[in-house]
Amino acid sequence: MEEMEIDGASKPKACEQEKEKGKRIVALLVGAPASGKSTFCENVMRASSRPWVRICQDTINNGKSGSKPQCLKSAAASLKEGKSVFIDRCNLVKDQRVDFVKLGGAEVEVHAVVLDLPAKLCISRIAKRTRHEGNLQGGKAAAVVNRMLQNKELPKLSEGFSRITFCRNETDVEAAVNTYTAVGPLDTLPRGCFGQKDPNAKTQLGIMKFLKRPHETDTQDSVPSQPTEEKGPLCKTHETVSSSSGMANQKIKVSEDPVPVSISQDDSDVPTLAFPSISTADFQFNLEKASDIIVQKVEEFMDKLGNARLVLVDLTERSKILSLVRAKAAEKNIDSKKFFTFVGDICQLYTKGGLRCNVIANAANWRLKPGGGGVNAAIFNAAGAALETATMDRAKTLHPGNALVVPLPSTSPLYHKEGVTHVIHVLGPNMNPNRPNCLDNDYIKGCKVLEDAYSSLFKGFLSVANTQVSFPRSSGSISSGPSKLENEISGTKTKSWAPCLQALYNIAMQPEKHNKQVLEATDDIVVINDMYPKAKRHLLVLTRTKGLDCLADVRKEHLHLLKTMHEVGLRWTDKFLGEDASLVFRLGYHSIPSMRQLHLHVISQDLDSKHLKHKKHWNSFTTAFFRDSVDVIEEVDSHGKATILDDNKLLSMELRCHRCRSAHPNIPRLKSHISNCQDPFPAELQKKGRLVPAQTNSGIEPLTTFP
Repeated sequence: MEEMEIDGASKPKACEQEKEKGKRIVALLVGAPASGKSTFCENVMRASSRPWVRICQDTINNGKSGSKPQCLKSAAASLKEGKSVFIDRCNLVKDQRVDFVKLGGAEVEVHAVVLDLPAKLCISRIAKRTRHEGNLQGGKAAAVVNRMLQNKELPKLSEGFSRITFCRNETDVEAAVNTYTAVGPLDTLPRGCFGQKDPNAKTQLGIMKFLKRPHETDTQDSVPSQPTEEKGPLCKTHETVSSSSGMANQKIKVSEDPVPVSISQDDSDVPTLAFPSISTADFQFNLEKASDIIVQKVEEFMDKLGNARLVLVDLTERSKILSLVRAKAAEKNIDSKKFFTFVGDICQLYTKGGLRCNVIANAANWRLKPGGGGVNAAIFNAAGAALETATMDRAKTLHPGNALVVPLPSTSPLYHKEGVTHVIHVLGPNMNPNRPNCLDNDYIKGCKVLEDAYSSLFKGFLSVANTQVSFPRSSGSISSGPSKLENEISGTKTKSWAPCLQALYNIAMQPEKHNKQVLEATDDIVVINDMYPKAKRHLLVLTRTKGLDCLADVRKEHLHLLKTMHEVGLRWTDKFLGEDASLVFRLGYHSIPSMRQLHLHVISQDLDSKHLKHKKHWNSFTTAFFRDSVDVIEEVDSHGKATILDDNKLLSMELRCHRCRSAHPNIPRLKSHISNCQDPFPAELQKKGRLVPAQTNSGIEPLTTFP
């Protein structure tokens, strides 16, 4: 009888063990881009006897990037089929993990595998890799890793995980791969946290060292033991850090996934303002109140930005103002493509962080002079004497709540090294009794002044952005660089061309020095291939006339030159059509070019090119922003000048097929469509010789030639 009772008691326990053994697993990979998440999945799946499915957001949509709901749906379906799943996303913050944790249940365990490898290693990998599923690769992607790791929140068991494995190096990763490879269909793994050296650790020394200030040494002892309140690029933060181990305990918080504002090679053409937190360092303004005002003013200006961006910058990952603003901007659902935070020196955002900002804000003093500390001293020092001279030419003082836009002379190091074309001085309220005009904690007046300061700053930036050339620099480009600006300040129109935007000018002036690029050269024109062609055939016809930087410079006396350029373009289309009779061409100018020296695009209408990557690439050739050569010649002949459509909205319009005008959500879908679209071109394009076909019986009007 006793034995029967023992057997009876053990039977339910045995059933529970069998049920436990049959559990499926949801394993969330947690890590920055290039930390090895996909490789981890592939290595396990290659050797494991357990049926695994990899759910990757970069490929979930029929091999293309998809959404989180698609990942959740696919994971649930795979679990229902009895398979275990790897969730291959960054999953760096709790909010991004919570929905996947909910997939767990009585028969499904949820694990986290944290690939917390050194940031420097991830950045090195991402700079070298090619053909990445999500197209996150190359040197500029390093800034994306930097940004994401600011917000990192390591997973905890309290989130609902039954097991968390932390991998700090390659040895840890290999051990984790072996552990999961050995888990058979009926096996289970022990519960708990494994591999975490310090439960409170948030920040790796690796990224801190990678992002160290230029003047710091490589020694760990260079970290200040008693930093003060955040002071801008050359000052310390208020948090106390005594050693490298103390540094590792500091918390970094950032956004989860690589954001499309991701820094790419073409971001140089997006008007971007980098600004520090005004009045929260030397002027000791309350951080909570300041962060409320920043978010409020950013929200007010969102609809006015067009394709421009605002970036709040601080030097340290431990910045309280950055974390406050990030959290409040997220609550307001502010578009992270148009406003985000960035860790870096505001004077070295491009050379050190890969972020191109053509305009930077200076938290100035009322005298508009160098000196003091923080951002003001750093910017004046980095910009050199040219900034002080240019500033004094416009104003001698600045009142609280106001901003002053100063075009930066091309002689300034900030101009030719960082691509900064304008500095906007802005003065906020002062709560520091050691500074002039102290408000003695009068936050009613102080908040009003700070609101005015940000309004003045953003309005000043928009005055620059609205006259900025903002479209792909590779359109007609030979080399990359910051975009060209045409500024109208105090009624005086000035042109600023960075040295790196002079490539076409240099070729036009001295074609004999560029034999490898030049296809044809005469006294009037030079013909070259576009280095980043947007179609199967894409030429540039450059004028050799000095002073014709862009279409806006053209007047009636240049009419003969325009006709010559057009005729040269037609000759080259004849050559190409003889080689491929299926091609159709357009000849035209961008309303505002990215490169100096007037140039005519001769481009085939297949628009089939690996270099055509972004919406602005497409829209710069398929909207009214592209001025057909025949129309330009007619306008100059009739009115003495061409119509210039300086409208950023044209470049940010939805993607539409240039034949049937159907709309498409992204470039891959659009390319798939146009490869098969056989619709005739719009009737308007088929008139006046705007299209150049192989035969005139195609329904397109005969070519236009000029006497």
